[in-house]
Amino acid sequence: QLHLVESGGGLVQPGGSLRLSCQASGSILSINVMDWYRQAPGKQRELVAAISRGGGTNYADSVRGRFTISRDNTKNTVFLQMNSLKTEDTAVYYCHVAVVRTPDGYQYDNWGQGTQVTVSS
Repeated sequence: QLHLVESGGGLVQPGGSLRLSCQASGSILSINVMDWYRQAPGKQRELVAAISRGGGTNYADSVRGRFTISRDNTKNTVFLQMNSLKTEDTAVYYCHVAVVRTPDGYQYDNWGQGTQVTVSS
């Protein structure tokens, strides 16, 4: 069973920074793409950033240039560095792994429990 545990959320003033982490644990052979999603109150969950095992990245237009996704493959961990935060970045941020290869086969559509990010003065 794969577990995704996020950390690093909190309250920050506009213009501030936060760094989110998400570590995957379990019987993992390999993980390809790792993502961060977010969901604000009353809105649909949206993709924020994604990173492939090789380091290729993709960002939502709303965060490009402000957020940076990275990963440590040796620790099955993905990070989201968030700079120049805005009030509209307030949301619950979720770590997501679409496909994990395990000794027993593959696990699909794995989500973390979410971490709250609040940007407010």
